[in-house]
Amino acid sequence: MLVAAAVCPHPPLIVPDLAGEAAPELEPLRLACVAAVRSLAAARPDTLITVGGADATRSHAGDAAGGLAPWGGDVRVGSGPPVLPLSLTIGRWLLDLAGAGLPAAHQAVASTAPSEACAKLGRALAARGERVALLVMGDGSARLTVKSPGYLHPAAAGYDRALARALGGADAKALAALDPAEAEELWVAGRAAFQVLAAAAGDRPMAGESLYDEAPYGVGYVVARWSEA
Repeated sequence: MLVAAAVCPHPPLIVPDLAGEAAPELEPLRLACVAAVRSLAAARPDTLITVGGADATRSHAGDAAGGLAPWGGDVRVGSGPPVLPLSLTIGRWLLDLAGAGLPAAHQAVASTAPSEACAKLGRALAARGERVALLVMGDGSARLTVKSPGYLHPAAAGYDRALARALGGADAKALAALDPAEAEELWVAGRAAFQVLAAAAGDRPMAGESLYDEAPYGVGYVVARWSEA
């Protein structure tokens, strides 16, 4: 069953080697992510799984590698061919940065996966151990301002506020009710991963805490941690 979760965004610029002069302004985001990841170790899980959006749903072994060359940086995690998508590459990088000392499996979920498929996957992940922790990688809307990657959408700000409340408040029902079509229109990269988390939690009461909620580049970034209530 799920006993803990951490939610973090996955912008490549969170890695200082890629951020350049912008690295200092993202330090609060990095520190919040480290705190969220370290809370997973405090929950004493027997199973840790990193979950993130990708082109297709696929499981990766704990030693799978990832790289950030497509985003302009000579940064790698793991050894071997870089097979992890961006979300899981950043997730593994955060695990190393936090020094959590926990081996993790990696689960990609198709960003376009229907809610039912996300729910099925979430329940399956929660059943992998007696004490399961998830590191869930996902961004909010990328249409919050005129300088956002997807330009400004009038519904994006309200959507992102509701999403941040659900993630910070461990509101699994609100996450389960997210509309995939609306999320796609608003460029919400984390929708599928968030719905996997919702199903993994199920009806179990969880306590949530928001550690970061900003949109420094016109993209919603939320860092939160969930624990047993």
